[in-house]
Amino acid sequence: MQTEVLRSHQLVADAVALVEKEAAAAIAARGEFRLSLSGGNTPKPVYEALATRGIDWSRTIITFGDERCVPPDDLQSNYRMAREALFDRAPIPEENILRIRGEGEPPASAEAYEGELRERANGEIFVHDLILLGMGPDGHTASLFPGTPALEETTKLVVPNFVPKFEMWRITFTYRLINAARHVCFLLSAHGKEDVLESILNGTGDYPSAKVRPDGGQLTWLIGE
Repeated sequence: MQTEVLRSHQLVADAVALVEKEAAAAIAARGEFRLSLSGGNTPKPVYEALATRGIDWSRTIITFGDERCVPPDDLQSNYRMAREALFDRAPIPEENILRIRGEGEPPASAEAYEGELRERANGEIFVHDLILLGMGPDGHTASLFPGTPALEETTKLVVPNFVPKFEMWRITFTYRLINAARHVCFLLSAHGKEDVLESILNGTGDYPSAKVRPDGGQLTWLIGE
């Protein structure tokens, strides 16, 4: 694993440049760019900016690292945020957007999403070219929260995960799927997370985000300051 820590005063521009670079490289090498989006406030302006760029969306497959178990038009839906920021603004074929069915029963929705990803990968692990992740003040990423069962999953790629602090079911990628990616990029603001971030970067923090370690891939921390 190669790790890079980038501290930025122009987070949106730097994130857009990173996505564009990975898109061009993946399409040139394999004819397809597999991009996983994260939820939260930090990536929204990045998605809005990406909508104006010249990425070949016809050859881009978009997935989601996690989703709240709500309908797709709910204000809490990661899909809704991405749709409003990116999908409604860019010429992305509908069939290229792989949505997690958060409105369904959590176990069935997780199983269906894993099945869809495996089908796209001819039964193998769906290897992303780039997974964008955020990090919460408690060190969680995707919907891998401290003390929840999904942290211990080593076989499945997508699982339902109940988060007691929010009293809500979520569906999330597991470490097995995240760490299979060619490149994982944490995209976050350091504000309010300085101590957690520092402990992860120096190798002393036992937080969920610290267990993201791409197998043979690249890990980037793009930190807005």
